[in-house]
Order: sequence, then C-alpha cells, then structure tokens
Amino acid sequence: MFNKVLIANRGEIALRVLRACKELGISTVAVHSTADAEAMHVRLADQSVCIGPPASRDSYLNVHEIIAACEITGADAIHPGYGFLSENAKFAQILEAHDITFIGPSYQHIMTMGDKIEAKQTAKRLGIPVVPGSDGAVTEDDDAKRIASDIGYPVIIKAASGGGGRGMRVVWKESEMGVALQTTRSEAGAAFGDDAVYIEKYLAKPRHIEVQVLGDGKNVGIHLGERDCSLQRRHQKVFEEANSPALNEEQRDRIGMVCANAIGEMGYSGAGTIEFLYEDGEFYFIEMNTRLQVEHPVTEMITSIDLVNEQLRVASGAGLSVGQQDIAFTGHAIECRINAEHPSTFVPSPGKITYYHPPGGLGVRVDSGVFQGYSVPPYYDSLIGKLIVHGRNRVECLMRLRRALDEFVVDGIDTTIPLFRDLLDNQDVQMGDYDIHWLEKFLDEKSKEQANG
Repeated sequence: MFNKVLIANRGEIALRVLRACKELGISTVAVHSTADAEAMHVRLADQSVCIGPPASRDSYLNVHEIIAACEITGADAIHPGYGFLSENAKFAQILEAHDITFIGPSYQHIMTMGDKIEAKQTAKRLGIPVVPGSDGAVTEDDDAKRIASDIGYPVIIKAASGGGGRGMRVVWKESEMGVALQTTRSEAGAAFGDDAVYIEKYLAKPRHIEVQVLGDGKNVGIHLGERDCSLQRRHQKVFEEANSPALNEEQRDRIGMVCANAIGEMGYSGAGTIEFLYEDGEFYFIEMNTRLQVEHPVTEMITSIDLVNEQLRVASGAGLSVGQQDIAFTGHAIECRINAEHPSTFVPSPGKITYYHPPGGLGVRVDSGVFQGYSVPPYYDSLIGKLIVHGRNRVECLMRLRRALDEFVVDGIDTTIPLFRDLLDNQDVQMGDYDIHWLEKFLDEKSKEQANG
C-alpha cells in the first residue's frame, strides 16, 4: 500500500479521498489554492502545500506545481478525485514518467475513452450496445445528411472531445443540418481545441442509466449495479438514485455483466462508469468516465463497497477486495447535489455560511467540506455538498430524504435545497416516472407560474 497520497483536488471530494486514505493508514497531502487555505481537507490532511492563486489554471490545473508538491512532501501517489486533472491522459503519463502512481486507469485508457468517437468504436468492439450513428468524425454536409437520413431524424451532433453538456446540437430536419454542423464544429473547436464532431440518433424520451464498474488492471472486471441520473438541467446531473426505478433485475444483471466483461477484456484499472441512454428496453452507450463519479455514494450505500478504497487497492497492486459473487444490492439510495445557487434562477451564490446544520440519523450521509463560518469562494464549481439517503425500499428512501431536507440548514447563501423539496412533492418523481428532459420542462413550467404571479 502507499505511504503517502497527494490529493489533487478540493472540496467534498478531497475530503472523501482523505478519509479513505486515513482508514487505510495512508498519510495524506492536501494541495490548495490561496482561496482554499482554510478548507476542511487542508485542515485535516497530514501535510498541505499551497500551489497557486485562486484561478484553477494557476493552481488545481497546474501540473508543474502539483508534481513539485509530491517531490517536496515525498508523496508516492496522486488521487485526482473528479474534474480538474482526473481525466487528463497527459497528466497521468507525466506522473508515470516521474515514478508517481496515478490512482486511476492507464493514460491509454483515459485517452481512448476521452475521445467520444474512439470510445464508441471501442464499445462496439467490446460488445457494448451503442446509439446508431456515424462511425467517425463528420465534416461534409452531404455526408451528414446521408447518415441522418439512414438513421432517421431527429439526430444529435456531438463534439468528439466534448463533455459537461457542451458541444451538442439537435437537428430535427435536413434543412437544418448545414448550419448545425458548422456551428457545432466551431463551438467544439473553441471549447475543446478539437472541432471533430459525430452524429447519433436523438432519442426522444430516454433515461440516463450508468453502470459502475471496477477493474483489477489485469483481466478481471466487476459491476456494482446501475445509477439513474435522468434528472438533469442543461445536461448536468442534479438528482441520482440506485437502483433505477425503470429497470428490473434481469435487465440490471444483463447490462451489468456486459460492462463487467468489457472492463475485464480491456484490462481496465480502478473505478469507471459506463453511461447509457435507455429507451423502450434498450441500452445505448454514450460515453465512459474513467474516474470516480460525483454520484458514487449512492452505489456505496446499496453495496457497502468503498469505491475509493478499491481505487487505492488496485493502484497499489493489491487488487480488488471483492469479486462479482460478493456484490449484493440492499435497499435504495438517492443523492441530491447541494449547490450554492439560487434554487429558481440558478445564479451562483458564493459567500459566508453564517449557520450550518447538516441532517443526521439512520441512513443519512452528507459529503461536504463546508462548515459554519466557511466562505464559499466564487472561483470554482458551485457544488458545496451531497445529501445521500438510504432506505429499505424506494418509498422509505423518499420519506427519509424529505425528512433530511427539512433538517438541512445552510444560512448566509442561497442553495438548491428548496428545489429538492419541490421535486419530492411531484408525483412523477414520487413514481420514478421521468426522463432526461423532464427536469427542464418542470423548471420551465415553474418559471412561468412565478412570472404569472
């Protein structure tokens, strides 16, 4: 096992990784910007190193300073968390050259799955069902129109190097294709430095289902069930649950084993998530995230498997602590992402937290790095915490979530807690009857109601 791990991240995920390290007896190093000098993960780490000013490019994305921090503190491994450098293949490659272990998959796997076109081709080769669409990048109007005609409108144009909901455009008819193709290519080039785009069938009312996988880096892959992340705003997940209310046990086992077998065949190392659109009983691969997901706690709650612990074990060469036969699913779990944003306008709300009271009790978990008196900085993602609840079934879980939301108090800034209280009052959410477009429509209707007084 590692002697010392540097955590190249901030906020709740840095604290999550720190706790897993401490439970394994591993010393920790926190890196931080000047804006995060008083952050909880910095306070609790064995050592801390300031790596730059507030801007991410000068601190949490500053590879030179992060490696220097490793050399200064003697850290022998880096855990990247999620976001920032977690899916940066070049970063993983540089660490390998410096004999520092990257706690994650190989840079080759990060590179393969980071290119949406290559990822789709790899998925097809591994037997993972994919969305009908182009086999590679599309540049010419005529080619785009022919492909769209073959698979049927509507279609969606996506940036090959895209992510976070950017670089996407739905095309409803042939006359829109030319402008849509060129516009999306321009946006992709500006946002990602790569103007390659591809075309897929646009599914009208799909759910977003993702399968959590673990690989030992050799030839063993296992799955830990699926998560339903269909409640999204602007392609950003808001509310996640496991297991999905849309799947039955046979469907869950079938897609899970497809993913587990693929991970084993790849020789994938550590944690990953294979994401699908699901409609009318069929799964369609959209991408693979080669890192820990924000929503990983819901999987931990229903399996009792510590995913960060498994990442650390695999990266150290110890292998997985469990096999597929050891995975048992118990009850239901839901996560709400608590953001420092206005619950209706979603305008960011940085500032000082004047009063903070997280909920507690049986089956309630709060992953957060904030505390009373903490000042939420304006420089980073607005996520300040995650409320995760577990119940024996979905009904009990929803009731527990409602109770926990009522207990959760964060004063001094706006948060999205009221949004989740509203969602729990909605019958569709109560019944688990929603798709990836549902939340946008819900918010639009709510906005119109408020405008009309």
